[in-house]
Amino acid sequence: PNHKPAMIVALSPFDGLCGFRRPAEAADLIEALGVDTLRPYADILRAHPEDKALREVLAAVLTAEPEAMAATVTAAAAAAARLAGTDSPYAADYAAYAKAADSFPGDRGVIAAMLLNHVRLQPGEALYLGAGVPHAYLGGLGVEIMANSDNVLRCGLTPKHIDVPELLKITDFTPLVDPRWPDEGSDFGHDFEVPVADFALHSADLDAYRKPGQVAGRCGARTSGRPYLVLCASGEVAVDVAGTVVELRPGRAAFVAARDAAFTLTGTGETFLATVGDLGSAGR
Repeated sequence: PNHKPAMIVALSPFDGLCGFRRPAEAADLIEALGVDTLRPYADILRAHPEDKALREVLAAVLTAEPEAMAATVTAAAAAAARLAGTDSPYAADYAAYAKAADSFPGDRGVIAAMLLNHVRLQPGEALYLGAGVPHAYLGGLGVEIMANSDNVLRCGLTPKHIDVPELLKITDFTPLVDPRWPDEGSDFGHDFEVPVADFALHSADLDAYRKPGQVAGRCGARTSGRPYLVLCASGEVAVDVAGTVVELRPGRAAFVAARDAAFTLTGTGETFLATVGDLGSAGR
């Protein structure tokens, strides 16, 4: 009953996997590896409707005989490492899968990952992950926010238990054409509107608020009856709530209660503001 949508905003160049590719694209990528034991999966991806094809291939990968699958993963990882240095349109994707295979040798999740979009984010770009959307973070630094839920089901790249029947029950197999989430912000930061009421995420670039001759930028915000977590991502920021001031350095956060009417930020660098969404329209 408790869904787990999430969002991550990149602070550095960031690599991740998010949502399913179009089956035909996944088939092209898999076939180009030249691994004979992967060809049946490519055939399925081309022969069935999109969501059915993706479900069938993921189920087949996760239930295949362990020794045979380990051999397939090893061959696929070697091919991906080789193709990562070519002019293949999937070269960056192959590099990501080879990296995952190097971290989890023989793990069938490497093959499952080939069904997913590989995304490389630049600082300030974001991914929104709806409930049931498979994903993995491969490298980089980011700010993540999610719903209050500990419901996690794994698809691979892990030594932990994989509950295949439950995974197939809740996974969203709809192809995700563009995993990046649009930024609705201004020149002074980022504003990411998400289709759930559990959270909202904004940022303030205090350097952009700095006026000529000033060493620090300053901006204010009304809470409108919502609580806020204020996270310093870079620089330094002082959070002032009715004269009570908390000073933050990168990685530190302050809490502003919903009962407080407003707060002020003064400092440098980028600060993220996390709060709830429109709970009045929430279905859960």
